[in-house]
Amino acid sequence: MTGATVFNDRTDHWLVARRDPETGIEALRAHFSGHAYDPHDHDDMLIGYTEQGVQRFQCHRSLHTSIPGRAILIEPGAMHDGHAPEAGGFTYAMLYLPQGWVEQASRRLNLPGLRGAEAAFSHTLVDDRDLVETIRAAFFAIHHEEGRLARDETLDRLLSRLGGQLRNAHVQSRDLAAPLAALRVRDLLHEQMDGNLGLDELATVAGIDRFRLTRQFKRTFGTSPHAYLVRLRLRAARRLLASGHRPAQVAAMVGFSDQSHLGRWFHRAYRMTPAAYRQMCTNVPD
Repeated sequence: MTGATVFNDRTDHWLVARRDPETGIEALRAHFSGHAYDPHDHDDMLIGYTEQGVQRFQCHRSLHTSIPGRAILIEPGAMHDGHAPEAGGFTYAMLYLPQGWVEQASRRLNLPGLRGAEAAFSHTLVDDRDLVETIRAAFFAIHHEEGRLARDETLDRLLSRLGGQLRNAHVQSRDLAAPLAALRVRDLLHEQMDGNLGLDELATVAGIDRFRLTRQFKRTFGTSPHAYLVRLRLRAARRLLASGHRPAQVAAMVGFSDQSHLGRWFHRAYRMTPAAYRQMCTNVPD
C-alpha cells in the first residue's frame, strides 16, 4: 500500500490520503474550515460521506449540502467545489474509483449500468445510512490496510449498492443537444491541451464571435473555455503523476508554463502538491 499524509499550511485544514496500488483506488479523509476546493473534476468515480459538520458544494449546477448520514455520489467528469458554511468546518471521507477498475469490476458483478460513460447517479446526495455504512466499510478496508480479502468483499458490496443509485442509462446525452460551435471548441481544447490557444483561434474554429462563443460554451459545459482547459490539464496531470512522472515534466507535458504554475492550480483543486500526490501514488519522493 502506498500512502501520504498531507497537512495544509493552516491548522484548521488537514488531509490524509492513501492509494491501493493493485486497484488504483484512492482513499482520502480530510477536514476543512471555510474554503476547501476550487471547482474541479476527476476521471474517477467519487463515493464518500460526511463524517462531521456541514459540507456544501456545487455539482451539476446545483448547490448541495451534506451532513453526517448522507452519501456523496459524483460520477467521472462532474465539476464540483467545496466549502464549510459553518464554524467548525467539516470532515469527510472519499473513495476515488478509477473508471478502468469500475468497468472491470462491474462486468464481473454483472452491473452494466456502472460501466464507463453510462454511469450517472440519480442523486448527488443520498440519505441512506446503510449505503453510508457500506461506503465506510470499503473506505476503512483501504485506508487502514485491512488486506485484500476485506478490500475485495467490501468493494463488491459497495458496487452492488451503487447499481441501485443509477439514473436511467438511456437518458439522452447532453452532447446530442449541444451547439456545434461549443463542441468544436471542446474538441480543439482536447487536441491541443498543451498549446497556448487564444480566444480568436477558438472563435475561428467555432465560426462565431468571441463573446457569443464564451456565452455558448459556458451554457453548454458550465464553465469558460479557460476553466475547462485548466480542468483538462489537471486531470491529465494526475494521471501522469500517478504513473511516476516528475512535476516539472508533467507541467510541460500538459501545457502549464512551469512547475510552480502547475503547483498553484493543483493545490487549489486538490489541496495537495503535485509532488505529494506523486509520492502517494508511487512511494517515490520527488
